[in-house]
Amino acid sequence: MARKRIDVRLMLASFGIAVGVVFVVLGINSSVTGREEQQLPDAIEDIEPIRGATQVLQQARIFVDLLRGYQAVLVLNGVELETVSLDQLDNNGSVPKPGEQIDLPRTAIFEPGNNTLSYTPVEGGPIERFETGSNTATVFYWRLDEGRGNARSYSWTFVVV
Repeated sequence: MARKRIDVRLMLASFGIAVGVVFVVLGINSSVTGREEQQLPDAIEDIEPIRGATQVLQQARIFVDLLRGYQAVLVLNGVELETVSLDQLDNNGSVPKPGEQIDLPRTAIFEPGNNTLSYTPVEGGPIERFETGSNTATVFYWRLDEGRGNARSYSWTFVVV
C-alpha cells in the first residue's frame, strides 16, 4: 500500500495558522484592561474621564464612584473643591416634588444614594473650564468610620483638547 505524499505547502500553511492562533491567545491572556489598567484602588469603582484620556472636553464632568461607606473630596489641578452632599441641599425649606428641579451649588456634589462624587466646570465655579493640555485630578477618600485624618489618595491625568 502506497503512502500518500505530504503536501509541504499545506503543512506550512497549517503551521502558520497554528502559530497565529497561539499568538492571539497569548495576546489576550497578557492584555491589561479595565480596573487593572486604571490601577483603581479597591474603594473606587469607577472614574471619569479615565486615566490617560486624550480627548477630554474643557467642560467635561469629573466623576468618582466610591464603595458604600466612603467619603471623598476632589482636588483638580491643585484646587480642592468644596463638597456638598445632595441630602444637605435645602429647597427653601420644602421637600422637592417628584421631577422638580433644584439648583445645584457650583461645587463638587456628593450623591449619598449612589455614593458618587462629581464636578462639572461651570461659570462662576472654582474651576470654570479645564485648560488645554494635561490636567490632574486627585481624590482623597476615607472610610466614614475612620475620618479624613486617615484619607488615602488616587490621582490621574487626562488631556484636554
